[in-house]
Formats: sequence, C-alpha cells, structure tokens
Amino acid sequence: MAECAILSTGASIPLLGFGTASDPSSATHAEKKAAISEALKVGYRHFDTANAYKSEGCLGEALNEAMQAGVVKREDLFVTSKIWCCDCFPEGVLPALKNSLSELQLDYLDLYLIHWPIRFKESVKYVPKLEDILPFDLKGTWQALEACVKQGLTKAIGVSNFSSKKITNLLEFAEIPPAVNQVEMHPMWQQKQLRETCKRANIHVSAWSPLGAPRQMWGSPAVLDEPILQEIAAKLGKTPAQVALRWGLDNGVSVIAKSFNKARMTENFQVFGWHLSDEDHGAISKIKQHKNFDGSLFLHPEFGSYKSVQELWDGEI
Repeated sequence: MAECAILSTGASIPLLGFGTASDPSSATHAEKKAAISEALKVGYRHFDTANAYKSEGCLGEALNEAMQAGVVKREDLFVTSKIWCCDCFPEGVLPALKNSLSELQLDYLDLYLIHWPIRFKESVKYVPKLEDILPFDLKGTWQALEACVKQGLTKAIGVSNFSSKKITNLLEFAEIPPAVNQVEMHPMWQQKQLRETCKRANIHVSAWSPLGAPRQMWGSPAVLDEPILQEIAAKLGKTPAQVALRWGLDNGVSVIAKSFNKARMTENFQVFGWHLSDEDHGAISKIKQHKNFDGSLFLHPEFGSYKSVQELWDGEI
C-alpha cells in the first residue's frame, strides 16, 4: 500500500507520484499514454503533469480510459498540473487552468501549481529570449488561483521552485495558503532550510527529480552513482534509486519519479514497507550538495524579476 501525507486542505496526497515530463523526441504520444496506463496497473495513483510538459493530453486519455473501464475511480486519483510562465499573470490563470482541464478531460484538479515565480510574454512557450521575460505579479497571480479554488476547478493550489523567502512573502497576503511547494530535491540537493520553512508553515514539500534526473545531461554528478547510496543499497538488497526515493519518503516528502520503462517504474514503486536507519540518514546527510538546474535561462539583467541566480533562489544555492 502506497504511503500518503495529509495536506493543509485535509486532502490525502500519495507520497510516490508518477512524473510525465519528457523530451518530446524521446517518446510519442502513444508511448506516453501506454506508460501511464502501465503505471496505473503497477499501483500509481498520483500523477504529475504541466502545460509545459505537453503530456496533459495523453495523461487525460489514459486516466479516462482507466476510469471508464472501472480500473480506478476519480476520487482515488491525485492529479497535479502547473501553470506555465507565459500564463503567469492574473488574467491568464483561469484560461490556462480551463485549458489544462480540457486536455486532461477532468472537471477539477487535485492540485494546481505556479510552475516558476517568473513571467514570460504570452507567446513564449518554453525557453525565452531576454526580451520575452517580464516582471512577475505574485500577488495578483495568486489571487487568481484562489478564485479558481472557490470555483471548484482545483481542490488545492501551490507553488513550484519557490525559495524560503518567496514562500514567506506569499504567506503575507495569501487568503488560501499554498498547500505544496514542489522543488528539485534529492540526496545531492537536500533542501534542508526550505523544508524547515515549509514545515513551519504547514506546506507539504514535493520533490521533482528525486533521482537527480540520471538520464538528463545536467553536466553534474549523477545521484545514483553516489558511493554512499550504492553502499546503503548493497547492504539493504535494494537499488540506489530505491534508496534515494526512500530517503525522500522518510523525510515526509512526496517524490515524483519518472520512468516510461515498465521494469523501472515497478522498481520505483517497491519503496514501501521498509525504512532507512538513522545511520543511513546520517551518512546521506554528508553527501556533497549540488543543484542540477539553477533556472539561469529564466533571468534578465534588466526587465525580469530576477537579475541573478542568487536573486532567483534568495541565496539558497
């Protein structure tokens, strides 16, 4: 049985999620849909998508076919999507959410997140040019998200890639506080300060890239090659990936693991019914820290909200 956490809204979020982000050239629509259908059979009930991932359509098809076949009920699913930077302004929120719901063939989301605390021009879908980056109105955007909750279009709202300082700033005016902050987190980037901030504010932390995106070209050390994880895995008869995921679960964090390979998605799901020891956690806490994705391509020296990586992360890097 998959473990769950209780959000500030009272809703239950499965601690192991299935991620649907991928390079469009790495998998076709049909391949992604088939992988999601397989993940449902394995036991996944928490699915993470975003407008920027271009996976909402295949996720919606797979989930609705499963519901129509009686494989799963809507109330058993936890579906998260995210608003992309080109729609991160007050008037852009509601149309963006309605578009996501249409793609997903759902009446509501369980969680809707601000993908980044950044705004682009409306025509920009992913990597911006410098002139495409605009100032970000957090208060106005958040109030538009709160209106979506009141309309019943999403059960909860939250943020992604927010620092402790940005969380604190948001809490100063939020009528509905963020239920979740989804951030890069893995044994090589443990987010200790941010986790403490979120714990004090009763904000659940969700980890993207909990395995350090081992097959992506970050140009950084591979998490699963870390000797400490390999040693613990050998001792426990587990894989380094399972140890990395269990580390996150033991810390009360939900982990969004992505694999379209049946064997690996099954392996990733076998992280329940056991825990790491205090000794294991102590060893992992000593791993050298390295953030994989710093968001530097979203910065602007003049017009954006942040002129440097340090400003984007408020020194938490």
